[in-house]
Amino acid sequence: MAGADADDALLVLTAMLLTPARFPSVLGDDYVAACAALALEPYEEGYGLVLGQDGEGARWTVVVDDVSLVAVAIAAWDCGMAHDLSPDERSVVCALPGWPLALTVAAPGVPAPHDPETDGLGPAPLAPPDPESWGPAQRRLGADEIAERWALWREQIDDAAFVRPDGERRGEAAEAAEAAEGAGSDWAGSENSGGPGGGSGDEPGSGSTVGGGGAESGAPAAGHHPGVRRALSEAVAYTRTPPPPGRIRSVFASADTRTLRVDGAGWSMVARTDDIALILLDEEPGAVLPVGRGPALPGLLEALDALAPHPA
Repeated sequence: MAGADADDALLVLTAMLLTPARFPSVLGDDYVAACAALALEPYEEGYGLVLGQDGEGARWTVVVDDVSLVAVAIAAWDCGMAHDLSPDERSVVCALPGWPLALTVAAPGVPAPHDPETDGLGPAPLAPPDPESWGPAQRRLGADEIAERWALWREQIDDAAFVRPDGERRGEAAEAAEAAEGAGSDWAGSENSGGPGGGSGDEPGSGSTVGGGGAESGAPAAGHHPGVRRALSEAVAYTRTPPPPGRIRSVFASADTRTLRVDGAGWSMVARTDDIALILLDEEPGAVLPVGRGPALPGLLEALDALAPHPA
């Protein structure tokens, strides 16, 4: 295979899909960006990524064009079933040194995982992002974690934070006004008005933080954060001009509910179509900012879900 000794079999540890509907968020905000990170053409059919070690223990990420083969293996592993993933040499597109994500497993009987010696030839080894830093990759990984463990994160958001003492949902008046003006209205309002999920000026919202330290309260008030308003405005813009494939992803949550993952420049959104949304921003390291449900948010989530691919 390209980039490795063809006679040295790869000891497969895990695999993942790289398609418009499903790809490692660590690589980019959308499918096109993720492909570019690996110097791949963004073909509609996508790719499979097979991560493993060679006989010397070196890390390799093998890119194959047999997406179905990789998808079947992932489905079997997700069900706790053993499945041998052995891509045909003819399906191999390239082999890239390193892994884009950190793995907690290693192949038995070979040296510990390490980057291969490439003598400076070819691409630099792939490497996972620094867990002690915060940037676009960490922001997207944090959003992925929330999407995978929605119930755990949702129970940390106090619904009372979205309700005024008189019982009116926080931000509802502003949302209703914006909804009446149409989906293209600016979600921002004024600095003293409650945006979706925000509150009146004297009632800051609540939030959590994502990262190595787990969840902690104390995020800034979401409704007054310019980054949240920007993210929501850009999400609305997606419904007018569809973004690159992969910016909006939708996965099954329950019979009538989808989990949405939406990304943009400097922000990530996680939402359930029947519930609230949570936003992460590059400028707020680790902060998880809640967006309360009101008249405007359900329609936005429905429109975003309609734009996302729904693979069988």
